[in-house]
Amino acid sequence: MESYDYLLAVETQSDFDEAVISVLKAVDKKGWTVFQIYDLKERMAVKGFDQKPLKIIEICSAKHSNRILDKNRYASLCMPCRINVINDNNKIRIIAMKPSVMPVFFHEISQADVAEIEKDIIDMINEAR
Repeated sequence: MESYDYLLAVETQSDFDEAVISVLKAVDKKGWTVFQIYDLKERMAVKGFDQKPLKIIEICSAKHSNRILDKNRYASLCMPCRINVINDNNKIRIIAMKPSVMPVFFHEISQADVAEIEKDIIDMINEAR
C-alpha cells in the first residue's frame, strides 16, 4: 500500500468494474453503509469532457460518525468517508484520504478518535485489492 501524509493507495490487478464491486463488497463486509456512488467519467462526458474511469464511493459508519460529530460538528465537512476507484495512467488504483488528517483541522478530535476509522478503511482497501 502506498501511503502519503494524507492518502492511502493500492494498485489492483482487477479491471475497473471488478475493483468497484470489490470495494462495495469490502464495505459491506466491514459493516459500513454505501451512501452514493458518483461516476465522474460519465458526469464529465455530459459536459463534453473525456476522462478515464473514476468512481467516488461515499461510505459511512454511524457509530464512528456519531462519535466524531459529538466532538466537533464542523468535522462533517470530511463526511462521509470516500473510497475512490481510479484509472491512473492505465493502472487501476483504489484510494482514500487518511482520517488521521482530521485532527490537523479539528483540534477536538484526536488521533485516537480516528484510529479505528482509518484501520477500517485500510482493511476495506486491502480486502478490495
